[in-house]
Amino acid sequence: MAEAPYGSWPSPVDAALAAAHDGRPDWVDFVGDEIWWTEPRPAEGGRRTLVRRRGDGTEEPVLPAPWNVRSRVIEYGGRPWTGTVREGRPLIVFTHFADQRLYRFEPGGEPVPLTPLSPVGGGLRWAEPRVDLARGEVWCVLEEFTGDGPDDVRRVLAAVPLDGSAAADRAAVRHLTAPRHRFVTGARLSPDGRRAAWLGWDHPRMPWDGTELLVAEVGADGRLTDVRTVAGGPREAVAQAEWAPDGALLYASDRDGWWNLYRDGTPLCPRPEEFAGPLWQLGLRWFAPLDHGLLAVVHGRGPTALGILDTETGEIADAAGPWTEWAPTLTTHGQRVVAVGASPRTGYEVVELDTATGRARVTGARHRDPVDPAYYPRPKVRTFAGPGGREVHAHVHPPHHPERTAPDGELPPYVIWAHGGPTSRTPLVLDLAIAYFTSRGIGVAEVNYGGSTGYGRAYRERLREQWGVVDVEDCAAVARGLAEEGTADPARLAIRGGSAGGWTAAASLTTTDVYACGTIVYPVLDLATWGPGETHDFESRYLESLIGPLAEVPERYAERSPATHAGRLRVPFLLLQGLEDVICPPAQCERFLARIAGRGVPHAYLTFAGEGHGFRRAATMVTALEAELSLYAQVFGLDPTPPAAKLELAP
Repeated sequence: MAEAPYGSWPSPVDAALAAAHDGRPDWVDFVGDEIWWTEPRPAEGGRRTLVRRRGDGTEEPVLPAPWNVRSRVIEYGGRPWTGTVREGRPLIVFTHFADQRLYRFEPGGEPVPLTPLSPVGGGLRWAEPRVDLARGEVWCVLEEFTGDGPDDVRRVLAAVPLDGSAAADRAAVRHLTAPRHRFVTGARLSPDGRRAAWLGWDHPRMPWDGTELLVAEVGADGRLTDVRTVAGGPREAVAQAEWAPDGALLYASDRDGWWNLYRDGTPLCPRPEEFAGPLWQLGLRWFAPLDHGLLAVVHGRGPTALGILDTETGEIADAAGPWTEWAPTLTTHGQRVVAVGASPRTGYEVVELDTATGRARVTGARHRDPVDPAYYPRPKVRTFAGPGGREVHAHVHPPHHPERTAPDGELPPYVIWAHGGPTSRTPLVLDLAIAYFTSRGIGVAEVNYGGSTGYGRAYRERLREQWGVVDVEDCAAVARGLAEEGTADPARLAIRGGSAGGWTAAASLTTTDVYACGTIVYPVLDLATWGPGETHDFESRYLESLIGPLAEVPERYAERSPATHAGRLRVPFLLLQGLEDVICPPAQCERFLARIAGRGVPHAYLTFAGEGHGFRRAATMVTALEAELSLYAQVFGLDPTPPAAKLELAP
């Protein structure tokens, strides 16, 4: 074992490798007996393709570039495709990202548009399509802009003719019901086709604050009538609803403090863990019905497991295997269950569970080690003490290298990672962006601060009206805890985060003295200009729960904003921003930079054309990672091998 300072260790995990393995397979489903899913292509402009697994086990992408299977409904998107079998052949309906139209596609042919274009605002957008062959329609969520502003929008359940007759005729799109809520999910039809269920909610609530579970009768004309609320409310968040084979209504609700499962209002398996999560995209699925009263479920407290729930006994049999985290995309067919799982040693892969045998196996997007796994991080699940002794959950990834160790007495630099959301959670899975740092001798600690999901509603609501306080304190508690126990060098601590995590990073740099530098990625920086008319509709009232109603506490919006405290910033920072970002627009960064101009704070501001909220292009991710490493090298006095491309830090 050779000796070398932290930050100087040679590593085969370069930025290009990390970028090539960014993203995961998603939106799995059956088309007949075949398994299909979407998959990222960072090297192809960040598009998502559709992948088919044939019965003989071969995988093939079915839509070449430039087709991009991705929806922009609520900007974060939703389920972008569906499939069925017609006359023995797959029939696919999908949303193409570039124009947001729905297309019909049959392998061997070309995609055919089903919906029109609109010149108004963001146009027409579609999510959660479901083919109804009997009616010759596609049922889905329609998001329609009625003006040029981000708030000029309505969402309805709609039916699109499968024959393409609406491709140039908006009037041919049929509304299933009158607009009732600002936000809706796709309708689920009961097994007999006579009832439909969906979720709805309104401003200022977010879907994890409170939603309504709606049920309606399906009339002979295909319209939904007698709409009624059967569960949910302002303080009860129903996250998903499905119909059981016998016609019972199944749903996940947090009415008792945890997202648990219910059957026609009766608890199925009450326990202090989560069977659902935050509805950041339409169509997320944490459970799916099977035959004979069984349910496939993704559940857990923090980490998640894939299991089979017996609804009669309440017992769960978890799938055996190496996977320790499961994405909220789940589908069933007969006795087969397909999900997407990962672990600290493997990336996300498509996994099939046969409930008849209990056997789980990888069936698609199989993880293959791109480098010797000896270079992977060796994370530890930790709980730190925050202010008042409150628990703060974190994943600590110490520096790790199979052939290098640091000189005696040297403590490693650490970077605190704050996740986005903020109503979200960092899963503990293999991330080559983390390995990029740990294999070079830089530690990483991912913090699931108060406000994160996965630990019950009480933990989630620690952030209510405390954004910029609790998240900042919890990240600092982890950083200080690592330094005080001798794990990290207190003089070489950094913080980084994107989106809401970018807010936390910026707030931490402007209100604490814990960190020597930071990386801020597509952030929220000025609350006064992040709301109705400034950001997208979905999150435009999010601050009412995170900060408080603006009309009641206007001073708090200024007090919490990093832009207000830009004059306190004394340490170097890197700011990364996509120029097409409509969620956290570049104007947020520009206003912040204007306030530090002339103050002599070393910084760099890198922008990326063609990138929105969340970087998807390989070239962007390579530039961003290499710039971040250069920042730490300069501030911490590191000597990377090979040398990092120098980031110019301007005062």
